[in-house]
Amino acid sequence: MKIVTVIGARPQFIKAAVVSRILRQTPDCKEILVHTGQHYDENMSDIFFHELEIPMPAYHLGIGSGGHGAQTGRMLEAIESVLLETKPDKLLVYGDTNSTLAGALAASKLHIPVAHVEAGLRSFNRKMPEEINRVVSDHLSSWLFAPTEAAVANLANEGIAGDKVYLVGDVMYDAAIYFGAQANGDTLRKFDLKPKQYVLATIHRAENTDAGARLHSVFAGLNAIAEEVPVVLPLHPRTRAALTREKMLEKCSPNLRLLDPLGYLDMVMLEKHASVIATDSGGVQKEAFFHRVPCVTLRDETEWVELVELGWNRLVPPTDAESVQAGVLQSLRDRHDRPTPADLYGGGHAGQAITRLLQAA
Repeated sequence: MKIVTVIGARPQFIKAAVVSRILRQTPDCKEILVHTGQHYDENMSDIFFHELEIPMPAYHLGIGSGGHGAQTGRMLEAIESVLLETKPDKLLVYGDTNSTLAGALAASKLHIPVAHVEAGLRSFNRKMPEEINRVVSDHLSSWLFAPTEAAVANLANEGIAGDKVYLVGDVMYDAAIYFGAQANGDTLRKFDLKPKQYVLATIHRAENTDAGARLHSVFAGLNAIAEEVPVVLPLHPRTRAALTREKMLEKCSPNLRLLDPLGYLDMVMLEKHASVIATDSGGVQKEAFFHRVPCVTLRDETEWVELVELGWNRLVPPTDAESVQAGVLQSLRDRHDRPTPADLYGGGHAGQAITRLLQAA
């Protein structure tokens, strides 16, 4: 079995690390890693291959940033060339990025079956580029590996069911278990932080960085929170560029700690020991739950609705600074017990299940 795996962004490196490790241990299986270069900053890319024990990609396409159409088009052309050269039996994609969409499109046009890990997620907001990527990739796939029952139901509602859909659990939970055991306390000492005495924030989605009003609301709210409790924010390159464009960097409170992007193990440590996590990242919402840390999602909707229903996640649209501040501070003060179903995202064996199903096909 020859599989081409297409990855390009930080969350995909984490997910692929789980499955790739098992594929490499599988007899008669060859995986060819293709990195589109969607995340090309060293702290957003190279460090993950080292930390997560992923082999360096056989192909690095070097696409970089750009508008959605231009970026996806360049990826599509480059991936098609790789597939024509390597002639794989299957193509494997993860999540909802432009790399996911380009890989699924390129393979389907060459009649190469597509496997989609993290299938079935829906925000039901078609204005989100990620939502379009998810929907199209799911409808092009021959194997849909869903992380939750809700994802399976979403697929069924779109007419995708039967032996194409598999409830396997969440590979990011696998990663949290495996790599979380390797994280140590050096991260907190490095940044002079004390456990449960800071808020961790991550902001990177275009809906928050490209809209000046929302960006101002988010950071004005974080600045206000930082006057009461330190806020630590590893800064995505897109967000740093947006803050520079809006002339907001110099207005950030000294208690709002802006860091360079972090590797996965450092991020795990900051997540595990935060009082609250404020984010617009889908992956970080789940990681917060894995570490049993309350989360505030600064978006209008979320794909991970089960975490909102359980009370682990609070959805706060960042329409104004006061809403952001109030949502985070309320989560800091809210200490009531929350239900924590042990099998919500599977038992930590999603990678094995995916590999077994691909091998049997």
